[in-house]
Formats: sequence, C-alpha cells, structure tokens
Amino acid sequence: MTGDDELDALVARVPLGWTRVLIGERAWGITRVDRAGGRSSTIDGEELGGARRMSANVWRTESGTLLRPCEMPAEQVLEVLRALPDGSPEALSPRDR
Repeated sequence: MTGDDELDALVARVPLGWTRVLIGERAWGITRVDRAGGRSSTIDGEELGGARRMSANVWRTESGTLLRPCEMPAEQVLEVLRALPDGSPEALSPRDR
C-alpha cells in the first residue's frame, strides 16, 4: 500500500476543484473537494473520452491518513494519483484548469 506521508503528498498534488491533466498521453478530469477543515478529501477522476475512472475518500485521523476507494481496489486509485503531474505551472497550466 502506501504510507501516510506518501498518501498526503499524492493528495496534495491534486488541485482543489476540477482540473484537466494529462496522465501519459490521455486527458483526465480530476476533482478534489476538501471537507472538515481539510481532514477529509474526496477525489474523483475520469479519463476524458475513455472508460477509466477512479474515486476515493481520504480521511486524516489521529491514527493516520486513510485511503477509502469507492468500489475499486486501492491500487487502482494509487496508480492514477502516482501518475499525476507534479502540479508545477508547466504540468498544470491555467488554461487546463
């Protein structure tokens, strides 16, 4: 799986709101919504013009950060999160957001 630090870093790479990103050669629409003062995040993604999807909730608790995928294996969610660009201006231009 993944440790708290890696999961927190992966979630932080997803901008708030909806963003169009390239994962490999494919365009994806990724949405992140934070709740409860950032203690909970929902991340949804879909391959634009394709069939791939991913969805998960991330909870930050006293005992650690928990990944709760929605009706899919955690590894499928992590695969998409790990493939996201680093969030630099070159990777996520304002016209793509």
